[in-house]
Amino acid sequence: MPTIEVKKDLLFKALGREYSFEEFDELGFEFGLEAEEPEEEEILQNPDLANVWKIEIPANRYDLLCIEGMSRALLVFLEKKQCPRYKTVKPQKFQQMKILQATKQVRPFGVAAVLRNIKFTPDSYKSFIELQDNYITICVGEGHWLL
Repeated sequence: MPTIEVKKDLLFKALGREYSFEEFDELGFEFGLEAEEPEEEEILQNPDLANVWKIEIPANRYDLLCIEGMSRALLVFLEKKQCPRYKTVKPQKFQQMKILQATKQVRPFGVAAVLRNIKFTPDSYKSFIELQDNYITICVGEGHWLL
């Protein structure tokens, strides 16, 4: 199963409460996740790891690859939030994605989305980049990012 690192304080903020490791481990078990705390030796070598849990997620749950998706899924599971309903909106002006001829030979199709009115904090931006990295490495497979 893929493993991601999550900052506890950001997870707690997103979930609306703090959890002991045992409480979160139990919640994770019920939901289908497996959490791991850093070893004391690791924390002594890198004190920042005291705020990080490693969480194993099912390979078919791409939505759990980031803290935002994980917290949303857990809040829906805990019945504290409704399942999101997404819809497409026809923009006033269309964007165009061009696939270069060299890329077409290897990857003839492309898909893109434009997200509007998004505000990033340094942590949410980092999480967004990590989500893309995790998706490419874990879900698509090694080597595809070279294209």
